[in-house]
Amino acid sequence: MKPQDITTGKPSSLWIFGYGSLVWKPDFKYRRSQVGYIQGYKRRFWHGDNFHRGNDKLPGRVVTLIEDDDESTWGVAFEVTGSQVEESLKYLNVREGVRGGYVTKMVEFFPEGENQPSVQALVYIATADNTLYLGPASSEMIGVQIAVCRGKSGHNLEYLLRLAEFMRSSCPQVEDHHLFSIEAAALTVVSYVLASQ
Repeated sequence: MKPQDITTGKPSSLWIFGYGSLVWKPDFKYRRSQVGYIQGYKRRFWHGDNFHRGNDKLPGRVVTLIEDDDESTWGVAFEVTGSQVEESLKYLNVREGVRGGYVTKMVEFFPEGENQPSVQALVYIATADNTLYLGPASSEMIGVQIAVCRGKSGHNLEYLLRLAEFMRSSCPQVEDHHLFSIEAAALTVVSYVLASQ
């Protein structure tokens, strides 16, 4: 599915689910946001980034979603309405599609809290057939890569730390071992570098 397929039908509102930098830096106007989760996917630092958080020589690592029936991924869904629908999709098509290599998919989003109805939400996913896809590696290897990479939007470490902070502050009940083990590994590298100077 392509973002333009959504705007063809001229929807009056659309939910967009973010699970990476969108949770702390959406950079588009929206009506409201809601913390919650999607099922059947796990968040992994398996996608390369040669623009925002890295470059062609040293691609950074950013998150994508991997299908896994037993997993869920927490993040934020943003409701865009009226002209915000087309504006946000135009912006995200460049940020996530052109520069990031992500494709779109509709998923069921479950807002946090009791008696909250689920909604269909658009999500951006980088797949293994993408040229920027890096695939799995140990937490230590990913942590080292993140600690040393930088792109046009800043240090890759900032991306990691802001995502970890979001999870701790907005989803304290969720244990994201993959995220937190990479955070620990990256911080170990940074503390070692600082101590050696």
